[in-house]
Amino acid sequence: MPKNKELVPFPAPLYVTRPLLPDISLMQAKFQEIWDSRWLTNNGPQHELLENKLVEFLKVPHLSLFNNGTIALIVACQSLRLTGEVITTPFTFPATPHVLNWNGIKPIFCDIDPQTMNIDASRIESLITPQTTGILAVHVFGSPCDTVKIQDVADRYGLRVIYDAAHAFGVEIDGRGIGTFGDISMFSFHATKLFHTAEGGALTYNIKELKARIDLLKNFGIKNEEEVIMPGINGKMNEIQAALGLAVLGIIDEERNKRKTVYDCYRKYFNGIKGLTFISHELPGVKSGMQYFVLRINKEEFGCSRDHVYEILKRYNVIPRKYFYPLCSDYPCYRSLPSSLPSSLQVAQKVASEVLALPFYGELALEDVVRISEIVIKSPNIS
Repeated sequence: MPKNKELVPFPAPLYVTRPLLPDISLMQAKFQEIWDSRWLTNNGPQHELLENKLVEFLKVPHLSLFNNGTIALIVACQSLRLTGEVITTPFTFPATPHVLNWNGIKPIFCDIDPQTMNIDASRIESLITPQTTGILAVHVFGSPCDTVKIQDVADRYGLRVIYDAAHAFGVEIDGRGIGTFGDISMFSFHATKLFHTAEGGALTYNIKELKARIDLLKNFGIKNEEEVIMPGINGKMNEIQAALGLAVLGIIDEERNKRKTVYDCYRKYFNGIKGLTFISHELPGVKSGMQYFVLRINKEEFGCSRDHVYEILKRYNVIPRKYFYPLCSDYPCYRSLPSSLPSSLQVAQKVASEVLALPFYGELALEDVVRISEIVIKSPNIS
C-alpha cells in the first residue's frame, strides 16, 4: 500500500459493480439471428438454448427462465401453493419478503447467523406455527445457507423450502449445484449480478413435474389456443434478453478469475486490521460465485462506524452500498409484525449496521483496489 501519499478523489465514480458486457460483435451476430427469425418472445430458439446451457452450467436437472427474479419468486410460491406464514430473513433485498406479501402470505422474520449472515437455522423451529407452510431462505452474498439443518426442520414439519439464490450464481457445495437444494431456488439475472440478461431470472428444481406448472404460471396459465387452466402471470424472458445471456455466459469464467484477483488484493490489505472482517470466497467445499466484496466494520474495534467509512468513501468518489440496511423488518409495511421486534432480531440489527459492499468487478484496476483499501483503513483518522 502506498505510504505518505495524499489521498485524492477518483476522477470518476467507482460503483459497487459494473455490468459484464460481451464484445458488441457477438451481440450483433445474435441480433441478426433474432431479426432473421422475427421471433422476439414466447420460448424462441435463444430462450431454449439458454435454458439448456444454464441447466448444464448450474448443474441442475430442471430450469425455467423468467423476465426477472421477483416474478420468478412470486411464481415459486404459487407453484408450491404456499399459504399462511412463511419463515424468512430480515437481512435481504426487499423482493424477498415482498413476494410473500404479494401472495397473501405473512412473512415471519427469523434472526440470522452472526458469521454467515444467513438465516439462523437453529432458530427456525421456534417460529413454526400451525399456519407455517414454508421457509424462504437467502444465500446472502452467495455464501450457502445451512441447507442440511434447514431441510431437516422442513422434513420434520412438512414444510416447503425455497432458496433465494440471487447472489449465488455458479456456487457449488462439494460439486453440487446450489440450485439443487430445497424445493425451488431462484436466481436473479439483473445487470448488477455476475451473470445477467440485463433483467431476468430463473427457477431451478429437482422435480420434473414442477416444470409444466411453473411454465404455465409464467405464461398466463395458457395451455393452448383454447385453454387457460390456471390464473398465471406474464413472466416470460424475451429473445433479446436470452441472447445477451448466452453471450455473457461465454465470459463468466474469465470474469470470475479476474474477480478472484481483486478479492485477493482486498484481502491482502484488510487481513489483520482490527475491527475489519470480510466475507470469505474461500469456504471449505464451496465454489464461490464471486458476487460481492463485503466488509463488516466493528465501530468499537476499528475506531469509527460503518456510516463514517461510507461517507468518507463517497467523499473520494467511491460509491459503496450498505447491503442490507435498513432491515426489511424495519420497513413501514412490516415493522408492526410481532416477528419484526428488534429485540427478536438482535444479530440482524447489529450486522445491518456494520456491512458495507465495496467496488468489486473484473475490470477494477488493482491500483484502484489499493487506493480504496487505503481510504477505508485511514477513515478513523479522517474527519
